[in-house]
Amino acid sequence: MHIEVTGSGPALVLIHGWALHGGVFAPLVERLAPHFQLHVVDLPGHGFSRDDTTPLRLPYLVSAIASATPAAVWCGWSLGGLVTLHAAATLPQVRGVAMLAATPRFVRGSDWPDAVEPSVFEQFGHDLKQDYRGTLERFLALDVMGSQHARTELRALRDALVERGEPAPRALQEGLTLLEQSDLRGALPSLNKPGLWIAGQRDRLVAPRAMHSAAALAPAGLHQAHTIDGGGHAPFLGHADTVAEMLQRFVAGCA
Repeated sequence: MHIEVTGSGPALVLIHGWALHGGVFAPLVERLAPHFQLHVVDLPGHGFSRDDTTPLRLPYLVSAIASATPAAVWCGWSLGGLVTLHAAATLPQVRGVAMLAATPRFVRGSDWPDAVEPSVFEQFGHDLKQDYRGTLERFLALDVMGSQHARTELRALRDALVERGEPAPRALQEGLTLLEQSDLRGALPSLNKPGLWIAGQRDRLVAPRAMHSAAALAPAGLHQAHTIDGGGHAPFLGHADTVAEMLQRFVAGCA
């Protein structure tokens, strides 16, 4: 698995979302590298890890990343948030958890209303087999829908998608399954580590209310949730300064 290391200071692991790679964090890397040692992950089947056949299942992913990184705060965007949360719940070397537009459960249920309909993931899985590139393009458009800086963010995501080669179809299907089937809410009440939850006000995939609800499941006073006005599903692109400042304060506090 490819993990790029840059900067100096307390360690921070960055884990990207579905279909992208670690390069998507470039705006954060630029702002945070002077303060922290960043470990920027390309998940198996993505970016420079395209030929890595490690299954996209939480125990495998967490084990592989943990074996290659020091004790650190982990930060996950979207699908990467599931990896981050599972790591925080199972590994002592994870000092804190930062969730960017991510929740412990992405699929709507009777007891979890502020999430995506199951049919959305089913449709993406079907469409990938019929129109691979078109499906990726539609997903990127959904990432930025409603964002205050939608055009700029969409351009950045399109560039990132091809910058390190297209993701492996196998990894995309496994990633959809991970998003569809994971429910980590049960790990939060006993998660005695600090947490930061950053939501985008206009996010069409992860509702801010779901992120605030998830943060409230953690032990009292340990987790804080914030919503960025005008932010979409990738708030670290259009609001990089704000997200970087939040992460800087949080990681420094954990260290």
